Amino acid sequence: MQFVLIAYDGTDEGALGRRMAVREAHLQLGKELHDAGKWLTAAGLLDEQGKMIGSMIVCEFPSREEMEKQWLGREPYITGKVWEKIDIRRAQVAPFCAAKRD
Repeated sequence: MQFVLIAYDGTDEGALGRRMAVREAHLQLGKELHDAGKWLTAAGLLDEQGKMIGSMIVCEFPSREEMEKQWLGREPYITGKVWEKIDIRRAQVAPFCAAKRD
């Protein structure tokens, strides 16, 4: 089952500091999940000045419950209170965009 997660950071003065404090842990987890075939693609969301304000991740898990168990329950941007608003939708990657699998 594929999902798109779009998450927006808080807008308070400490938001960017919280993001930067856990960014390396977030990237390490993202790489782990990408290597395992769970994260298909990801991007930081930027404002007009190029400042990071959120994230977009396309992922694949057997179910929403497994996504929460395997990823969201240990996501540093959640546990570190970086993401303030999270929208998760079921999705389907276009066949011509899907990674080639052996």
